[in-house]
Amino acid sequence: MNLTQEDWVSQFEADENAVILDVRTEDEFNEGFIANAINIDIHRGQDFVNEIENLDKSKNYYVYCRSGMRSAKACEIMNQLGFENAYNLIGGIIEWEGEVIEP
Repeated sequence: MNLTQEDWVSQFEADENAVILDVRTEDEFNEGFIANAINIDIHRGQDFVNEIENLDKSKNYYVYCRSGMRSAKACEIMNQLGFENAYNLIGGIIEWEGEVIEP
């Protein structure tokens, strides 16, 4: 499900079962990320699928990438793997107006 930044943030903040998932590359992640995000690179193919399958399916996942394209694909993959609640951030981190953590 695609959410605007406003809806993504308000839903995430009210969700006690939320996990933020960043599906960009490690290099992109290291340039800055949304607080508390876990990084699993969608470009890693089967390794990405394997890591996603190890996640708790009872959680709600708020997924983002750079522009919203990879995260939309990640949400599709997660839905196919049995995740009921995967939410894509429309516009990705390049349109993100919130805080970005720079390691």
